Amino acid sequence: MPTNLDMTLLRTFVAVCDHAGMTAAGHALHLTQGAVSQQVGKLESALGMPLFVRSRRGLRLTPAGERLIGRARAMLALHDEVWADMTGCAVVGRVTLGVPDDLVAMLAPVVKGFVEDHPRVELSLVSASSSDLSDDVGRGVVDVAVVEEPHESAVGEVVALDRLVWVGDRDGRARLARPLPVSVVSQFCAFRPVVLDALRRDGRDWRTVFENGSLAATLATVRMGLAVTALLESTVPVDLTVLGPSAGLPELPPFALTLRVGTASAPAAELADRLRTGLARRGAGAGPARYGG
Repeated sequence: MPTNLDMTLLRTFVAVCDHAGMTAAGHALHLTQGAVSQQVGKLESALGMPLFVRSRRGLRLTPAGERLIGRARAMLALHDEVWADMTGCAVVGRVTLGVPDDLVAMLAPVVKGFVEDHPRVELSLVSASSSDLSDDVGRGVVDVAVVEEPHESAVGEVVALDRLVWVGDRDGRARLARPLPVSVVSQFCAFRPVVLDALRRDGRDWRTVFENGSLAATLATVRMGLAVTALLESTVPVDLTVLGPSAGLPELPPFALTLRVGTASAPAAELADRLRTGLARRGAGAGPARYGG
């Protein structure tokens, strides 16, 4: 007869994955690091296989852990759905979502659907840089955040991949200027160090045209033909153009959208699941590239 899986152990396993470590998972679950480690050990013993291995970058899922995580999320979601339906307990409470400015429009349908389905949840939206949002989750200021990181150095749960691309106006005037005029939102923008490093490695002279403003102001400088910028391909406005290989600009690395969850509350867990599903449906680099230049 099959052994029943303990939902508490599964919930702890998922929390460790979401928080990329046992200490952070313990804070979210209001457990000690030792208690979290013990629960993970019990789950591994029940299944007869290790779920995590330690590396220099922290905990990493084993192949068995990779197989389990998706099913564990599905089991917990079904469990919580059945519980809410049978007990009449709707999701109630408050949740603060942190999103970089350039992802707000992309995630608007997901957030709208969440609010409509959970009228008793009070949602607040915070827009800031990815580094600030990561800090805010750690400090408990933000409950759930979607952050942008270079894929090769991403930490935490990667929920989507997208291409970082050069963007200019349709006439392509700025890309021809020497030194190359570059516009970035701020010195804390996740794309800034990657873009400048690519230019340096390419030996390209560049100058900053605009910095420390809003995304709207940055895009305005690009629309006026005063500068080029870098955006995730799926967020490029329809009136701007992705500058392809023929533009002669250095290739930029792919970026990961990672999910940070700072609390184990029901509203935060439900919102995190909605974001996972919504971003998975979009896929990486949604939409055809509009190459110019």
